[in-house]
Amino acid sequence: MDDPDELASRLGKNIKQLREARGLTQQQMAKLSEVPRATWANLESGVANPTLGILHRAALALQVSIEELISTPRAQARFYAKGTLPTRSPGQVLVRKLLPDPIPGMEIDRMEIEPGGKMTGVPHTPGTREYLTCESGDLVLVAAGERWALTPGDVVVFRGDQRHSYHNPGPKPAVGYAVVVLARIM
Repeated sequence: MDDPDELASRLGKNIKQLREARGLTQQQMAKLSEVPRATWANLESGVANPTLGILHRAALALQVSIEELISTPRAQARFYAKGTLPTRSPGQVLVRKLLPDPIPGMEIDRMEIEPGGKMTGVPHTPGTREYLTCESGDLVLVAAGERWALTPGDVVVFRGDQRHSYHNPGPKPAVGYAVVVLARIM
């Protein structure tokens, strides 16, 4: 079991290292996390005993998990071999996460759609924006009754809070990237 003093020291070092890696001041991080600057400075001191709510705000502002704030520091880089990131396969589509770590308020996926394949998207929370980029092949996006035909390099930005679907009308697999920016719930 970790010594509480060691845990607080590790938390302080991790928070300071993550803040400095982003090139931000304590004042800027305090504003991003919506905690007083004195509280942020106390976190970095290595003697703080923050509430779960403060840890949650700090983790969101730093775009890491709470576990990463309190864990033993990892190597500066991590390698993820092909096929190790989460995938799902709704029908004739393979959807793969592009990033191993979540980014609060954002989803980034790679979609590979077989020839003739279709996938219905799930409407997100009100105010969500979605960006669909066609990497290869042909993609058709239908959103709120409008239809867009995409070829490599094309991008469509649309409201992700409405009904939408993806289709590959072409003779070869199509690859697209979907970036979903979720609306902030207040």
